Amino acid sequence: MRALSVLALCLSPALALGCTENAMPDEGVAINRGALGAAPDASGRYIVKFKNDHARGAAALHAAGGEVVLALPRHGAVAAHIPAQAIAGLSRNPNVDYIEPDAVRAPLAETPDYGIALTQADLVSEVTGPVTVCIIDSGYYAGHEDLSSANVTFAPDGGAGPANQDGSGHGTHVAGIVRALGGNEIGVAGVNPEGNLKLHIVRVFGDDGTWAYASSLVSALDRCRGAASGPLVVSMSLGGSFKSKTEENAFKSANGAGVLSIAAAGNDGSTRLSYPASYASVMSVAALDVNKVVADFSQKNAQVEIAAPGVAVSSTVPWVTDASVTVGDTTFDGHPVEFAASSAGASGVLVDGGLCDSVGAWAGAVVVCERGVVSFNDKVQNAQSGGAVAALIFNNVAGEELYATLGEGSTSAIPALGLTQADGQALIGLAGASATVVSLTTKPASGYEAWDGTSMATPYVSGIAALIWNHFPTASNEDVRAALTATAEDLAPAGRDTASGYGLVRAAAALDHLGGSTPVCTPTQTVETSCDDGRDNDCDGATDGSDSDCDTGGGTCDLGKPGEACTSNADCCSNRCKGKPGKKTCS
Repeated sequence: MRALSVLALCLSPALALGCTENAMPDEGVAINRGALGAAPDASGRYIVKFKNDHARGAAALHAAGGEVVLALPRHGAVAAHIPAQAIAGLSRNPNVDYIEPDAVRAPLAETPDYGIALTQADLVSEVTGPVTVCIIDSGYYAGHEDLSSANVTFAPDGGAGPANQDGSGHGTHVAGIVRALGGNEIGVAGVNPEGNLKLHIVRVFGDDGTWAYASSLVSALDRCRGAASGPLVVSMSLGGSFKSKTEENAFKSANGAGVLSIAAAGNDGSTRLSYPASYASVMSVAALDVNKVVADFSQKNAQVEIAAPGVAVSSTVPWVTDASVTVGDTTFDGHPVEFAASSAGASGVLVDGGLCDSVGAWAGAVVVCERGVVSFNDKVQNAQSGGAVAALIFNNVAGEELYATLGEGSTSAIPALGLTQADGQALIGLAGASATVVSLTTKPASGYEAWDGTSMATPYVSGIAALIWNHFPTASNEDVRAALTATAEDLAPAGRDTASGYGLVRAAAALDHLGGSTPVCTPTQTVETSCDDGRDNDCDGATDGSDSDCDTGGGTCDLGKPGEACTSNADCCSNRCKGKPGKKTCS
């Protein structure tokens, strides 16, 4: 939910710079003077909006000790520093419309997905090397602001569409996890954030995101192999329930030729095997959440080899979505229900539809439905049949976003959004008020979304494999695979298991292992006080919660503190040394 307080700024000009009486349209709800005291500006900088007599208003501002720092003649306003004791009196001046704090606007910052730190990817520097990651998926939106086209090649159209386009978004989301750009202050950052990692994109899925064939995958694998001149990681966020001898032999041959193939374990929450993940020559990847708990949907079987973040993973998508419901000055953000109608604004009175498991008398209303009992499609169709102008479905699980679908082949004439439980309950509390629902998607465009799936876990492992392999390009695919499994963080139950395999992939630990048969442990803390980074910081053989030091706290670090100069991760208490060569500091 976000609260909106939008000012009507497009008004007539002011001061001695000239004026006009042709005001532009009001763009929102103006804050009245009575609200001013609730939001003081520590810097003493305010925006003053004048009424029609701009000259008198300017004179009053000057008399109150105000100092104009920026004129906004088109808007009949100025930015000014005003003494605190003069605010109340000036706001009552008949020539002043309103005064408001001149709110600070800072550059937007990128937000790395939680999985970057969870997998230690932020502890390994990216180096330029010969490794190529070949992503077999639905394509790659080459125009995305956070996906560089440098070092990216595309296979010719094999029938699914151009590889540099992506209508379903799946391949673009996967690619962002592998190497979305870091340091550009926008969006997210991938496992390999410098834009140096070589990518080759093979498209096997059309814009509808529906299935391909085993033969399509074999052909795609061949195209991956033909495009790489050095070490190759093949990343496949896809799978199916039936084996193919031809497919199995193709991956066995690729493995023997030095290719590291990595695939999603599957999302149906069963113990069923999924292919190609379950071939011996392919690493099968399970999905974890932010708490390192295996996701309910992640398939569990003896072929699961390793695990990575796969719940609410933020990455790039080739569209921007405006999906919201606004009541008064409060807007709740949601997600469009797949295959439901679009709308630039459907308005009606909010009503509580309960579970919406039957048709109600909802003519002209915006119906709020709780998840459960019947399908999303049934809820939306019931709302539509009852005369509703829009349907809002909120989750029945606290803290989780709701991504819903009507199902392939289904449509609706009204827009529908998925909401969190908290927002849905808040909307029920506003029943009787007027609401406006917007559900619009612009594509192609540079957007970002958080998705669930072993499809998201797979590129984490693929990206980390490439990250560490580029440090040791003479290592074999089996060396890299062994390093990933040998250093994975073991998750309950102890030892390799059918849910998480050997455990959570850890980039820094795998890099250490790949560098020598006996990794050197350099203490960065006298006792373990960093209990969630997966590292043995005091070199006593235990990490995180398994080290009793974490329970008692204490200890000091004699290495670099945040902001101090460093040359490598080992120089810092945090094990994080970042920046340009010669200018690196501990973070």
